[in-house]
Amino acid sequence: MPKLHWEDFKPGDVAVYGPRLVTREEIVAFAAEFDPQPMHLDEAAARATQLGGLAASGWHVSSLVMRMMADGFILNSASMGGPGVDEMNWLKPLRPGTQIRLRATVMETRPSKSRPEMGLTKFRYEMLDDADEVVATMVATALLGRREKGAS
Repeated sequence: MPKLHWEDFKPGDVAVYGPRLVTREEIVAFAAEFDPQPMHLDEAAARATQLGGLAASGWHVSSLVMRMMADGFILNSASMGGPGVDEMNWLKPLRPGTQIRLRATVMETRPSKSRPEMGLTKFRYEMLDDADEVVATMVATALLGRREKGAS
């Protein structure tokens, strides 16, 4: 039984999930399967790129955001999916050996007009490194089941 419903999220709420250590092995494994560019596979080749060293693929970063969201609250919520991602920005290379955290801020909430059993919650996610610098940002809306179907 999910503990978190649409009603549990209010604009301005902030939660932080993690930490999670990102290893060289996982960066290379993800890249080998999904984004086999030199800057994600080989340190020497990566030094010659604009990244200046081995870094996680942006798609790996996006996948880590999703995993941290799932572990942080989605798997304990009445999640009904989402209509998509409004924005995804990769701001800084994610290096091997970095401890990351995910900060989730509720931007807005509204009940669904067509489906009274759900509400929409728009989040801004920020992946933070161990120096509290923002590595990536994402804005996305979650569809969450309502505890009180159709209440105003």
